[in-house]
Order: sequence, then structure tokens, then C-alpha cells
Amino acid sequence: MHNLIDLRSDTVTRPTPAMRAAMAQADVGDDVFSEDPTVNRLEERVADYLGKEAALFVPSGTMSNQIGVKAHTQPGDELLCEAHCHIYNNEAGGPAVHSGVTCRTFEGDFGILDLSQLQDKIRNINDSHQVRTRLVCLENTHNYGGGRVYPIDMIEAISRWARAHGLAMHLDGARLWNAIVATGIAGPDWAKHFDTVSVCFSKGLGAPLGSALAGSRDLIAKGRRIRKLFGGGMRQAGVVAAAALYAMEHHIDRLADDHRNAQTIAKAVAESSCLTLQPSEVHTNLIWFHVDPAWGTAKQFAEGLKEMGVSVFCFGPHRIRACTHLDVSAAQAERAAEAVRQVARLRPKR
Repeated sequence: MHNLIDLRSDTVTRPTPAMRAAMAQADVGDDVFSEDPTVNRLEERVADYLGKEAALFVPSGTMSNQIGVKAHTQPGDELLCEAHCHIYNNEAGGPAVHSGVTCRTFEGDFGILDLSQLQDKIRNINDSHQVRTRLVCLENTHNYGGGRVYPIDMIEAISRWARAHGLAMHLDGARLWNAIVATGIAGPDWAKHFDTVSVCFSKGLGAPLGSALAGSRDLIAKGRRIRKLFGGGMRQAGVVAAAALYAMEHHIDRLADDHRNAQTIAKAVAESSCLTLQPSEVHTNLIWFHVDPAWGTAKQFAEGLKEMGVSVFCFGPHRIRACTHLDVSAAQAERAAEAVRQVARLRPKR
């Protein structure tokens, strides 16, 4: 549909003309030999931005997370994570397939785990029947949790406990940029609580692909070998690294626009009697909401929006996600909000 407002995900963003120009002009080399100057520059930039010693450029956030898991564990180990996190639900069983690791999950408060849920969950290392608890994985912002920003004091408490018990910490920070912009808390202040941090360039930052894993020099050296094992070794990757560099330089601060646009749509949802925000507060660029069964299904509501030029994503029979991003203007957010109001006033065709 022409002029469709696509709110399905922030992964649908397209490179801007200026980003394409940066890609076309990129200085390149063979990254497997660590000879691509643009990739090297990006990795240095990411490490500096997060206050880590080193970083590794990889094709996807899934690969970045799975490298992190494998770098911290041995087959037969266990990681602790939230029940709806990306690493457990959306990475094709990666911990089991790639690392031989089991996941022990805990139901969070819209993605947020409290230390009290984890404190007595470390397995008895002296019992040969049990797996070894080795790693804690958190997600910030949390996608299925409605784009909530993880309270940093809760992260600090979990990290302090984990390190006191010899557990490693990994952050799926695919949308960490959003948390940084929403709170004003700098990258190093988030990242210092984790041994490895994954960040993504292809969501709100608008690059066509790519993520990075940041950590100590030793861990990233190990991660580089795992990247090769996973098939992620790249050659003249500076062409896409240039897009990520451009995104870091020009598209981080503008995430505040996405957050404002999300509030516009969230207000329309909150004002519609047949819809309920889940969670009730929208922190960043994700708006999750429930469609009252008395009105109809999520699919029917989404079809109504589609007829008005707005595309959203259905999760289950009654839950919908809308996501603002680089390619959604304030005027388009207003149009989307009005579409929500109009569809909510209708009843679907039975």
C-alpha cells in the first residue's frame, strides 16, 4: 500500500541517503585479517561508547548474543533469564544448539527480574546430578516487556550478587540506545554491570544490518574465534560498518523523537475503551496493547488499521505491538493515532 505507515518493527527502517553515501565511500579491507579500517573504527567506537576494552562487529544481534553465551559457558551449563527474553524465545534454540546450555527462566514484571527471584536459584555445584549455573542474561530495553527500561538499581543489585557467586553477566542490549536516550544514563554506566554487552545497529539506528559485542579484550578475542565458528567472519565489511558508524554519529540522539511519537500513539490507545496498554506506561518506542475480546481479535484490529494505512504486528489472539522508528514522522504518528481511535470505535465484521 502506498504511503503505508509501517509500525510492525524498528527493523523495517531503510538507510537514509546520507547513510548510503557513507557506505559508498567506505574504506575497506579484509576484516577476517582485522584489516578493514572502517570495521576497526566502528569496534573502537562501540567499545569507547560502552566503556569496554574491545568490541566485535557481527552480522546480527542473534549472533552477538549467542557468541556471548558461548564465550561464558561450557556444554552442560545453565543460564538464568527472563521467560520472555529474546535469547530464550527468538534465537532458534541457540543456547542449546550452539553451546549445549540449558535456560532456566523466570517470569518477570513485563520483562524485569528482581534479585529476589534469583538469589536461591544457583545449583549445587557439588551435586553431580545438577547442571552448573554459570550465566545471567538480561534484556534492556525489553521487547516483550513493552519496551520497558530496566531500572539500573535492579541491574546493579543482580550484577553484584552474580559476581559474588562467580556468575557471568551478559546484556542483550539490542535497544540499549533507547534506554540511554530515555534515561540520560550513559553507556558505560549500564555496561559496567555486565561482562559482555550486545548492541544492535539495524533497529532504531536505521542501519541495514549489524550488531556488536563489547567486553574485555580476552573475551572479545574468544568471541572473534566463535564468530568464525558460527560463520560470521566477514571480508570487506567496512561497507556495512560505515552505515553503523554513521548511525552512531547521527541517529542516537534522535531516538527521543521515536519516544515522543510512541507517546502520541499510546495516548490514543489509552483513550480507547476496548484497548489496554500492556504495560500501562510506555518508556521508549514500543507500544504493546491488548484488544478486548468483546471488541474482537488482534488480527481484526490490525486489519482495520491496515485499511487505514497503518501496519502493526499481532502477538497472539489479543495482543498487538506498534513500534515507532526512523521512518515514522511526528505527522505519521498522529495519523496512526487517529487510525487507532477510529478503528476502536468500530466493530469488526463477524
